[in-house]
Amino acid sequence: MFSGSIPALVTPFRDGSFDEAAFRRLVDWQIEQGSSALVACGTTGEASTISNPEHHRVIEVCIDQAAGRVPVIAGCGSNDTAHALMHMRFSKQAGAAAGLCVAPYYNRPGQAGLIAHFSHLAENSNLPIVLYNVPARTVTDILDETVVELVKKYPDRIVAIKDASGDLSRVADHRMGLDHEFCQLSGNDELWLPHSAAGGRGCISVTANVAPKLCAEFHVAIAANDLVRARELNDRLFPLHYAMFADASPAPVKYALSRVHDWITPEVRLPLVECSDKAKAAVDAALEHAGLR
Repeated sequence: MFSGSIPALVTPFRDGSFDEAAFRRLVDWQIEQGSSALVACGTTGEASTISNPEHHRVIEVCIDQAAGRVPVIAGCGSNDTAHALMHMRFSKQAGAAAGLCVAPYYNRPGQAGLIAHFSHLAENSNLPIVLYNVPARTVTDILDETVVELVKKYPDRIVAIKDASGDLSRVADHRMGLDHEFCQLSGNDELWLPHSAAGGRGCISVTANVAPKLCAEFHVAIAANDLVRARELNDRLFPLHYAMFADASPAPVKYALSRVHDWITPEVRLPLVECSDKAKAAVDAALEHAGLR
């Protein structure tokens, strides 16, 4: 259903408020540079520190500005099932192509709880679901057998997974348990190349915020089985992948965007703060290495 370079967009702020004008420019730039879909209100979009009205406005603006040029995946995750369902119903009405639903965090449900949570969402909304597994943030891990059970139970509703577990064996495990056509997307930029080799379709990317053209070209090379070109681009992008996490994300990527565009600020919401001088130096060096400055 989805493939290619899919940026998990930042939510720009200016003087504490959502900077809608900057976000609209960011959406246009991403599409012009070759991004194949957009994620609004994911982890990189600071969904955990924006209000519900802001969350829904960001999704609305993203869909409106994309204007059907690329699909928009709306961040709908929550550790409260009813809250996640509310986001899904809103996103469906707004015109999202799918909802990105992270494993519930903090309350740490077991696998039975995860199945109940995602089943409730699948049965009470007709918005397609992209599972999001990021155990480093949520603690809870959506195990392979749970993914397989959910997809087999709701094959027309659970359409993809963003896997940020860092475990490349999961791509093959999912393929063994499911139809090989099930859409698997990397959630780790630095593993995009091997994830694709194992059967992945693309990446929901942090780096693509600031390097959308290079990331799009990288996917084209992978899809064409042009390993020489893919390695060349991977080498250019690799320091940037790590620099995006040189401090608490998304502070480094917002700083990077502020270095590339004068219409976006590095502002983040508390408890996050702007990245350290050491992280800024890493970002600047990585931007130069990638040829972006």
